[in-house]
Amino acid sequence: MTDSDMPASARRTTAQQSSPTLFSAVGRSYFPIAFVARMPFAMIVVGVLTLVVAGRGSLSLGGINSAVVGLGTALFGSFIGAAADRWGQRYVLLIAGILNCLALTFMAWVVFSPLPDFVVFIAAFAIGATSPQVAPMSRSRLVDIVMSVLPLSRRPKVLNATMAYESAADEVIFVFGPFLVGLLATFFTPVAPIIGAIVMTLVFVSAFALHPTGRARSTGTSSSLGERAPAKDMFTAGVFVIILGVFGVGMVFGSTLTALTALTNDIGRPEEAGLIYGVMGIGSAVLAISVALFPSAFALWARLLCFAPILVTGSVILASTESMPIIVMALLLMGTGIGPSLVTLFSLAAERAPLGRSATVMSMAGSAIIVGQSVSSAINGILAEDRGTAVAMAVPVAASAIVLCAGVLNLFVGRRRDLSSDKPSRQRVDGAEEEI
Repeated sequence: MTDSDMPASARRTTAQQSSPTLFSAVGRSYFPIAFVARMPFAMIVVGVLTLVVAGRGSLSLGGINSAVVGLGTALFGSFIGAAADRWGQRYVLLIAGILNCLALTFMAWVVFSPLPDFVVFIAAFAIGATSPQVAPMSRSRLVDIVMSVLPLSRRPKVLNATMAYESAADEVIFVFGPFLVGLLATFFTPVAPIIGAIVMTLVFVSAFALHPTGRARSTGTSSSLGERAPAKDMFTAGVFVIILGVFGVGMVFGSTLTALTALTNDIGRPEEAGLIYGVMGIGSAVLAISVALFPSAFALWARLLCFAPILVTGSVILASTESMPIIVMALLLMGTGIGPSLVTLFSLAAERAPLGRSATVMSMAGSAIIVGQSVSSAINGILAEDRGTAVAMAVPVAASAIVLCAGVLNLFVGRRRDLSSDKPSRQRVDGAEEEI
């Protein structure tokens, strides 16, 4: 029996079975490599904080150095993403990885040297500026593969599941990265997390760069370098709202960890802060992964407005107690809200990234996490020393409120986009086609 003799339903089933899947397109090794390769990026802020506090004896100095790491990432992270969009991820990642290892090595030495504090700041800035943008580049690769390889009918569902996985991976990494820092610092030495970050960068970031999926020179939904939206298309209200929300998530990470560091410092065991902080990853990872099961009717704007208030509630409970069991419960509740919020924000980023600018927008969002984490670490470190632990425990409330504000602003931005998406958008598309 020929294909033409087969019923239509049977032909559709055969086509679906023969069509490629995301796993077959990227290979079995991709996801484990990409997962571990983003760990050093999540360890550096906390690793620098722990190292400077141990080596220089000042929580505020450690927080400021964490902020300097974020400053370096803020200034250069997007340029690394833009370089990957232009020249390809492979060479950009390899060069950034080598430079980052050199900066980490210099930091491990200079903290315990007699050199003044400003030299430590230089090392911290270099670490942030050279951090390989693995997570945003992984998202960009997968979005490109989904949009170019998979059948049109399967793209929305697979893209939603992909963003859910990527955000869940980020959530696990950004929570258990500090946990790993605390583990290494507790059982070995404060330098151990930096050494661990160097080893993982050399092995796994290099493997991620050399993976076959890293051969593509362009990381947008089009393989042609000529088909790239102008840079100004990235600076819109829709993208700004996403960056604000991700920045708020980073502030939650940094302020919560620094508050817990101040709390454990009061009892003489500051290196254990990462272990307690890891509790937040339980609810966040589970809920982030479960986002893939959400129905499509549960719109992105609604998800953000649903889970951001849960994050605020957990942070309020955290700020209102000194009981460790209640603190643990508050961290679990915060994780329940922060995981789906991060998934939603990156899903919006994938949706709103201009053509051919995927890696740049994802790097902007990834950098915003580090910047938020670093800024809040610095602010909370100073507050903890000057005003006490109780004040530091209240800062995550303000950070959570930023995420909620981003959710509200996103609702208005989304409505404006919907109102202008009919005739005006068709005119823009037609104009673009005429230019091409």
